[in-house]
Amino acid sequence: MRLLIAIAAASTMLVAANAQPESAGEATAVLAGGCFWCVESDFEKLVGVTAAVSGYSGGDLENPTYENHEGHLEAVEVTYDPSIISYRQLVDNLLRHIDPLDAGGQFCDRGSSYTSAIFVADDEERAAAEAAVAEAEKVLGEKIATPIRQRGEFWIAEDYHQDYYKKNSVRYHFYRTACGRDGRVKKLWGGR
Repeated sequence: MRLLIAIAAASTMLVAANAQPESAGEATAVLAGGCFWCVESDFEKLVGVTAAVSGYSGGDLENPTYENHEGHLEAVEVTYDPSIISYRQLVDNLLRHIDPLDAGGQFCDRGSSYTSAIFVADDEERAAAEAAVAEAEKVLGEKIATPIRQRGEFWIAEDYHQDYYKKNSVRYHFYRTACGRDGRVKKLWGGR
């Protein structure tokens, strides 16, 4: 009987040792980079990102709307698989698709609701964000204006803002080009 128990135990350990590791599942990050349509579009192109949702974060107003989101930034909640893409990679992507030197808004969109921010939920995310900012400062040779802020409530924007770049492709591309977003990013980051 002891032999059967030992064989069963050894068999269980062997199966456990050869089992595929479980996926870490999904995680979310909240990032702001000016117009949430553009940020959503940039993140949904990344392998490992399963969704990007436009919304508002950073303020105290409950149930903000596009017409009234005073104190909030236009932000995007990114759902991702951390076994494929890391939080640090998401922050790096944000910094390289915005003008992180601009504290007054992004591109043609001016004012506090269009400023950039990296929202962190814990010390691990803060360390990753700080490392990304330090690297960006080194590459650009200037102080990064994009702040690292404590993550709070994320409020989903109205339906007509979700996937705007897909539903209104021509308008979206005109806006993005006319606003100078891609031109400034290319000038700022070049091939870096």
